[in-house]
Amino acid sequence: MGDIDPFTSAVDLAAAVRAREVSPLELADLYLERIERLDPQLNAFCHRADDEVRAAAKVASDAVVAADDPAGLPPFHGVPLPIKDLNDVAGWPTSHGSRGASDAPAPSSDPVVERFVDAGFVLLGKTATPEFGTISYTESDALGITRSPWDTERTPGGSSGGAGAAVAAGLAPIAHGSDGGGSIRIPSSCNGLVGLKPTRGRISNAHVDLEGLSTSGVLARTVADLAAGLDVLSVHDPGAWWSPPSAGGSLTGSLREAPPTGLRVAAMHGTPGDLVPVDPACASAVDLALLALSAAGHHPDTRLPEMPSPDELVSAFGVIWNAGSAGVPLADPEAVEPLNRTLRAAARGVDSLAYVEAVITTQRLSRRVVESFVANFDLLVTPTMACLPPPVGTWRDGMDDDPMMGIFNCFPMGIFTSIFNVTGLPAISVPIHHDDATGLPVGVQIVAAPWREDLLVRIAAQLERALPWKDRRPPVH
Repeated sequence: MGDIDPFTSAVDLAAAVRAREVSPLELADLYLERIERLDPQLNAFCHRADDEVRAAAKVASDAVVAADDPAGLPPFHGVPLPIKDLNDVAGWPTSHGSRGASDAPAPSSDPVVERFVDAGFVLLGKTATPEFGTISYTESDALGITRSPWDTERTPGGSSGGAGAAVAAGLAPIAHGSDGGGSIRIPSSCNGLVGLKPTRGRISNAHVDLEGLSTSGVLARTVADLAAGLDVLSVHDPGAWWSPPSAGGSLTGSLREAPPTGLRVAAMHGTPGDLVPVDPACASAVDLALLALSAAGHHPDTRLPEMPSPDELVSAFGVIWNAGSAGVPLADPEAVEPLNRTLRAAARGVDSLAYVEAVITTQRLSRRVVESFVANFDLLVTPTMACLPPPVGTWRDGMDDDPMMGIFNCFPMGIFTSIFNVTGLPAISVPIHHDDATGLPVGVQIVAAPWREDLLVRIAAQLERALPWKDRRPPVH
């Protein structure tokens, strides 16, 4: 076990299991030991079930021994993977990051979790999230503060910040995350990882969250792991409210195609409407990406894609976002944090006609943006965030006077990402840059047309070759 590099890719670990070079039980012991030793500094995990993890890994190990040909085992047989604590795992509680949530064990697993299990993953525990996944810091009264392995005084982002910190620090080879306004891409940028928000409807959960603004995915260190993880989730779900008959070909297979060239690439350095300033390191990441894409034969375009009025978008988006905790089983609504109590009260103050009008507005704005984008560009490059990862706790500034400041303080982190939850366009964060002064990772976001995740992973692979990142290690590792 001592010879296993915990930063080995999930794809390579799966190959080693099939080759009988390492057992699933050895992998489970490796990562559980690292969690025990390093997670007190990070607080990435909020639910551990070590005995269950080892029992599942033992079953997986026995299956490898018994198999006539281990090559026929599921693609990720025996590889550990944690689940974000907004999704149910049968027999485990789902805290939703809230003291108000029920602590009863979930009676069944979310379909996303079932797909991971069917693919052979051994569930490693659950990773921390802010209450209801509302903010872009992973902090809550229920679960405490999750910290970045790059600088423990900084946030790892959110709401999949526990997942991001775990993968970055080598506590897991790959992790489940979800994204309703940037919650995969933001922690990917904060932690030096690659993360992709898929096209709306590509991946189904037990029900449609936030009118389809939210979707599941994975956070990974390599593009190959990202592609393979999304392939596991991108299956037709006949019981889902939305699910295409086919999400297209295998993303892993697309990485074997010739690298793309000659694409039309738009870029944004500033925020829509210049609402917030952009840190120079974040703008520099865009320039670095454009240089690498130009060298690969793509064509930067000085035009900007059409963007909706920020006021109109934020107003409509906010009506939907306020209701984000709907459906969460609460044992004690009074124990919900002040920000989410305020959001829930605002949601109750909106009648059903006004809510549907806000949904229609987001659909109208989305159509205009998507049609303009598809007609003029193949890719859009933006900073993932307008700022470097902020110090922990700063999202609470001003909340004693106005709980809604918790949302406003997150704007610089989500201002580039949330528009693509509204439009449903696929978007990836790629960790191509670091800030010279702090050493913190800086991601760049790349957006493509609907259902072109294949193009995004191929472009990310080009950048991975030109500006490699997988061997970078944070101080806590």
